[in-house]
Amino acid sequence: MPRSPRSPLLLAGLLATAGVAHFAAPRSFDATIPKALPGKPRTWTYASGAVELALAAGLALPKTRRTAALASAAFFVGVFPANVKMAVDWRHRPTPQKAAALGRLPLQVPLVLWARGIAKNGEGQA
Repeated sequence: MPRSPRSPLLLAGLLATAGVAHFAAPRSFDATIPKALPGKPRTWTYASGAVELALAAGLALPKTRRTAALASAAFFVGVFPANVKMAVDWRHRPTPQKAAALGRLPLQVPLVLWARGIAKNGEGQA
């Protein structure tokens, strides 16, 4: 199925929005950082926000798009443990919050596939 030429820019927008959110409201992201990671959760929150912004920039530029798309797919896999932690931590919250946390888990699959599709199709390559 052919993708829209805007597909890489849409994924870039999603990543940029998430990246900015990590800096604008870091406390909510701090709570999703697995305790097994060394250091302070805030450091990981800011680092992941910076990575999301860098990936967004890479996807927006045709010259770096393929590499950024592959890195984005790896990033989506890498943050999956934080989504699992959130789902476990939120299992006793009200139903809408619990549903949002659980809904994030399968959402990682289409995100990975989307990023891989951008890389495979060489969308926007110069």
